[in-house]
Amino acid sequence: MNDIVRDLLGRADIHIDGDRPWDIQVHDPRFSKRLLSGGSLALGESYMDGWWSCDALDEFFYKLIRGRLNREIIPLSAKVQIVKSRILNLQTRMRARLVAETHYELSPALFMSFLDPYNQYTCGYFENTDDLDQAQENKLDLICRKLMLTPQDRVLDIGCGWGGFAKFAAERYGCRVTGITISDQQLEYARQFCQGLPVTIVKSDYRDFAETGFDKVLVCGMIEHVGYRNYRRLMQVVHNSLKDDGLFLLHTIGRHTSGTSSDPWLAKYIFPNSMVPSARQLTVAAERLFVLNDWHSFGTHYDPTLMAWHRNFVDNWESIRHEYDDRFYRMWIYYLRMCAGAFRCNKKQLWQIVLAKKRGAVAGYQSVR
Repeated sequence: MNDIVRDLLGRADIHIDGDRPWDIQVHDPRFSKRLLSGGSLALGESYMDGWWSCDALDEFFYKLIRGRLNREIIPLSAKVQIVKSRILNLQTRMRARLVAETHYELSPALFMSFLDPYNQYTCGYFENTDDLDQAQENKLDLICRKLMLTPQDRVLDIGCGWGGFAKFAAERYGCRVTGITISDQQLEYARQFCQGLPVTIVKSDYRDFAETGFDKVLVCGMIEHVGYRNYRRLMQVVHNSLKDDGLFLLHTIGRHTSGTSSDPWLAKYIFPNSMVPSARQLTVAAERLFVLNDWHSFGTHYDPTLMAWHRNFVDNWESIRHEYDDRFYRMWIYYLRMCAGAFRCNKKQLWQIVLAKKRGAVAGYQSVR
């Protein structure tokens, strides 16, 4: 089995016990058998357990994905999950709670240890900068300008996180913002973070939110948790929330071909029941509700975002490690650098899409970069 794994990884120019940064060092002789029987899930779990290590996990995954080896180590259990995702709705109200409980109910101190001052847990916009904090302000301002925000606007932020956009938009553009989240940790933090500003943070599933009369709507880094069976429902909620001449900006990770599930390791440990949409899935869901004003792709900016998060996480680990164990630390290192490698080789994209409500859409929208 060692020879099989050695040959398999060698096809991607990855050596076992090699001396290059992307080569892996195997510390447990059971690694090969575990990988061959458990695929990508076992690859991540064995790293978490300390069975192997790698100095440059991001480059390891870049080479693994470029060599298409990720397609060859999918176990039967993962294939069963793909079939289930095509038959069942894995993102019901009850299932939506699972990703909150697994990920977003973790202590805000964890996320603040590696995020920027506006606590942005989505891709930054590294235009004319290599600084994460500036890149995230660039992204926030880009969103505000694309939405053509004014002090008269009422803005709905669906999946508001820890309140970063709400605070930025209220401070810089003077608008009123309503944010919704299903996470108790995010709810409490965002309310304190935006205290004194014209910002209201509400606990609500998007399917239960019925308030109307908003001028602009933002969904930033949230639709990845919605699931393809619910895209139309989300589009209808946004449509109903907006005034007739309203604008909607969707900021999302994107995939090149339509699918219904995600990587088994990510689905188990980081984002349960989540999946990344394709362009086709989004446009079909928006038909007859919205007109397309702008589609901006800048997936190359996610690699430096993730690597900056990784550096901050490592640098600040001592301040939060009393809440977690070493396996958790390895899990987050694996997560951040695996995603960096995926964006580096263009397996995933990042899109900002501006849509206008079909009834009353204003002609002549000018693209913003």
